[in-house]
Amino acid sequence: MLPGSTPFFIIEGKISGKKVRMKVGNLQKYLLSGVSYAIPFVASGGILIALSIALAPMGPGGPDFSQAPFLKLINDIGTAAFSLLIPVLSGYIAFGISDRPGLVPGFVGGYIANQVGAGFLGGLVSGLLAGFLVFFLKKIKVPSYIRPVMPILIYPVISSLIVGIVMYQVVGAPIHDLMASITSWLQVMHTGNKIILGIILGSMIAFDMGGPVNKVAFFFGAAMIQQGNYLIMGACASAICIPPLGLGLATLINRKLWTEQERDAGLAALAMGAIGITEGAIPFAAADPFRVIPVIMAGSSLGSVLAMLGQVGDHAPHGGPIVLPVVDNKLMYIVSIIAGTLLVAGLMTLIKARSRRSGGSSPK
Repeated sequence: MLPGSTPFFIIEGKISGKKVRMKVGNLQKYLLSGVSYAIPFVASGGILIALSIALAPMGPGGPDFSQAPFLKLINDIGTAAFSLLIPVLSGYIAFGISDRPGLVPGFVGGYIANQVGAGFLGGLVSGLLAGFLVFFLKKIKVPSYIRPVMPILIYPVISSLIVGIVMYQVVGAPIHDLMASITSWLQVMHTGNKIILGIILGSMIAFDMGGPVNKVAFFFGAAMIQQGNYLIMGACASAICIPPLGLGLATLINRKLWTEQERDAGLAALAMGAIGITEGAIPFAAADPFRVIPVIMAGSSLGSVLAMLGQVGDHAPHGGPIVLPVVDNKLMYIVSIIAGTLLVAGLMTLIKARSRRSGGSSPK
């Protein structure tokens, strides 16, 4: 049986004519398995990227590394570390469910999630799929002379093939068409109500934190810059930094509500939020997606709406406080970021405190 004392849901099936009943414990435990290994990649990669962008001159197209080759090198190294985030998250979610045999399909699925642009949500799907698949494969009875090669050869090959097919054909294939449809929809929406558009942009930016939905909103804002409309990018720029800043601030407001690992991730999130890297919020969202994602969507939506109403214009396709020099209506830009950040930090603090009072596990 998988670890976990309280069943979250039950999976049943027949293997070799025998009924197999799988009690899945607290789902959060498996997600945290992946998050605990992914946090150092987020922290190291994110801080290196943040350092390079913070020191680089800001050009019309964002940070300009053309005259700063060493900063470009630092940025490349940080990007390399950061690119491993989704595979590591997926691989160790699978590891938490099915031990070492789950690592290969988990990493493969996470790599494909990156390739098809499925973002961290794709990584969660691939990790859970790989872990559960290998769990059931391990229940199949095989002759004793074959058993030693099963975890080395059979489990990785079969599970990687199945996970890969699912990620490419089921998860990845529809993404391009869906994103194209959303882009067309945004083209229509941008001439309408500013409050509704702000809510939509903010929600999209926060929803998957650098994933395909986030990128559609971001690139839509960047495209509008080329047409002389800086307000869309202004709303996106405000929303982009709010999830990591809000969650990072929450870990400072009441440190007792958070584990030491979460507090460390919070400091990294603050650094990444300062230079507009939404992915700094991923460790928190991956560990508790059903509560964290709605909260950061609310915070980013608030920031985006205030930026739209305040006529904030961003002339660079980037976000966060770092682009302040190229922003129109700077005061409202700062106000929108602060408001969204405080909303996220306040809501998360209340949620964590309430969860602890209702019998949730205490931080260690």
